[in-house]
Amino acid sequence: MLNRKLSRRSAIKAGAVTTGLVGGAGLAAPLLAPAAAADTVAAAVSATTPMFAVPLTVPPVLRPTAVSATTDYYSVTMKKAVKEIIPGLQSEVHTYNGEFPGPTIKARSGRRVVVTQTNELDMPASVHLHGAEVPMDSDGSPMNTIAPGGTKTYTYPNNQPGSPLWLHDHAHHAESEHVYRGLQAMYLLSDENDRAQPLPSGAYDIPLVIRDVQIDTTGQLVYTMGDFNNRTTILVNGRPWPFLQVAARQYRFRILNASSLRFFVFGLSDGGSFTQIGSDGGLLEKPYTTSTLKLSPGERADIVVDFSRYETGTKIVLQNANGPGPADLIGKIMRFDVVREARDFSYVPSRLRTLPTPEIATVNRTFVLRMEDDGRPNPNAYINDQLYDPDRIDTEIAWGSTEVWTVTNANVKAPHNFHVHLVQFRVLERNGKAPDPSEQGLKDTVAVLPGETVKIQMTFDSYRGTYLYHCHMFDHGAMGMMGTMRIS
Repeated sequence: MLNRKLSRRSAIKAGAVTTGLVGGAGLAAPLLAPAAAADTVAAAVSATTPMFAVPLTVPPVLRPTAVSATTDYYSVTMKKAVKEIIPGLQSEVHTYNGEFPGPTIKARSGRRVVVTQTNELDMPASVHLHGAEVPMDSDGSPMNTIAPGGTKTYTYPNNQPGSPLWLHDHAHHAESEHVYRGLQAMYLLSDENDRAQPLPSGAYDIPLVIRDVQIDTTGQLVYTMGDFNNRTTILVNGRPWPFLQVAARQYRFRILNASSLRFFVFGLSDGGSFTQIGSDGGLLEKPYTTSTLKLSPGERADIVVDFSRYETGTKIVLQNANGPGPADLIGKIMRFDVVREARDFSYVPSRLRTLPTPEIATVNRTFVLRMEDDGRPNPNAYINDQLYDPDRIDTEIAWGSTEVWTVTNANVKAPHNFHVHLVQFRVLERNGKAPDPSEQGLKDTVAVLPGETVKIQMTFDSYRGTYLYHCHMFDHGAMGMMGTMRIS
């Protein structure tokens, strides 16, 4: 599996039409008329699937197999399973413990989690806890894989503030397909501050794992590297365009863009506002009222929607304003049906947390992201004009240092984003200007559009060892857009 020959031409074509997907540049990939995809297999299946016909399901919370004074222990098996995604059709998927997407792990800051992963698939896999500070051997690097039939134990100390993290495969040259087929799950880390907030909780705090997929007429997931255009079925928690019955009160939604390539721009169908309270690294310092949420692959957001402003019987669609794809498919995500009144004592406070003042940076580095986009067969993707080499150290970092990284997208068509393992960072600038409020919290993944330059700052004071930084559009990483840093 790791030595498979990758078809990269389609990745370039797909990337070329996603220019300007997020950020201040606005939208440059408009949604298409419904007929635009009528000749594709994916659209044929989607057209026979009624929208908002299946209820949203919430991934189950995984129960520990054992508990000690300091540690929760879990057992997870990676295996194939058959699920009904499109009603009436059976789909083979890759799963954690037979769930699609995988079960949620709920962890607490300061309390260790140990997960024993067993690989019952027929290909190597590697489990990465995205956004976490973890020892090198538990980071799930692309070459540190679990062979078929093998078992590996991952230790997550959780010595960081509460954050909406997520687990996904990271086996080099295979992660895109593995995650596409289902190897992904939420890992919700909470801290005392988060749990003390008067925010919606319990049944009113719901994770939304959102992604695109192509499903053929037999129900099978069709994977083609770099394929935006045929992935016209939108899944939320593994369900196609679901509906959620809500009370006329506030709800908290933890949103993950689990797509391999697609950028989303979310909004409510009535243009109504909602409140963003968090991002990749947990709560923002102050809530941010907006009517638009932009997420590139791997990014997360924490929002509160107040349905008390709607009368019972109102139906509100969560929409996507960004292409490529037909508006009647890609443009809709799920529907909220207001079905009852409810008392609500939750509220969003004016201040959510205090972020530490960033240390003074002593090192400045420059990273240039570039992929070959001239139509050549089997194009490559680079960081600082180098292809990923797992045997090479690209960046030497002194433990405890604070650094500013200037990340530039040298392409004129293809978008990228940038993810750094081990650390959460602060976004200092986007194209020389202060970031908007949605990017002013802690982040681990940031969009970098064609021609854009983003400055980020981070401190390397947790673990020593070798870790990755890379484009989190999985196919771009497989094409070589990854680098290795060594903290020592």
